[in-house]
Amino acid sequence: MLSRNEAKYIQSLGHKKNRDNEGCFVAEGVKVVDELIQAGFTIRKIYALKSWAVDNGNIKDVTEIDNADLKKISNFETPNKVVAVFEKKKLSPNPGFYNKITLVLDGIQDPGNLGTIIRTADWFGIENIIASPDTADIYNAKVVQSTMGSIARVNMIYTDLDEFLLSNKIPVYGAMLDGEPVSAIQKTGECLVIIGNEGKGIRENIQPYIQKKISIPKIGNAESLNAAVAAGIILYSLKTKI
Repeated sequence: MLSRNEAKYIQSLGHKKNRDNEGCFVAEGVKVVDELIQAGFTIRKIYALKSWAVDNGNIKDVTEIDNADLKKISNFETPNKVVAVFEKKKLSPNPGFYNKITLVLDGIQDPGNLGTIIRTADWFGIENIIASPDTADIYNAKVVQSTMGSIARVNMIYTDLDEFLLSNKIPVYGAMLDGEPVSAIQKTGECLVIIGNEGKGIRENIQPYIQKKISIPKIGNAESLNAAVAAGIILYSLKTKI
């Protein structure tokens, strides 16, 4: 059974302030929950239908609930068997940026976009994403869901981009409309790739750090590309030229 206090607590984790205070977040659905368990995330509590609990009898801290209770604590119209509360993963204090491509996100605010970017980064083997403090929270329920478990493998580090880029000695690429076509780049090694806000692009105070502007040539009539789509195209192009 799900108590009223438990339901309220899980619902409270829909707010970033509470997630930060508690050091935990909510994940939903068989695929995402299984991925995070396999990745070693610490489980605080799992609430699941009997069918999931039976299939995962080796997992402790599982409370069996019915469909009505599952709907109470789910963020989605069609809940998928299980809702889990996990502790946030502990990041390395000194992640390495050398000999690899690292994404830098300047104000990506749509949770769906961020989740897709993280999943895409995971596909291309990107280990770290640096993000401005106003970028959507990686532990937002929609972000967690849309990553399909990729938050287990990609480190998301929120920091002041001015300070980070000022102390950086790695080449910086910036996705901008007036940049060189990314397909024209012959070879790249380690680099930081900045993707700007969905509507405003890369902020003016960040642009001076860019050493090479890159772009995706426009062929049709669309006004702009989705930020997550642009990140995917750029990563594909750069990763094939390392």
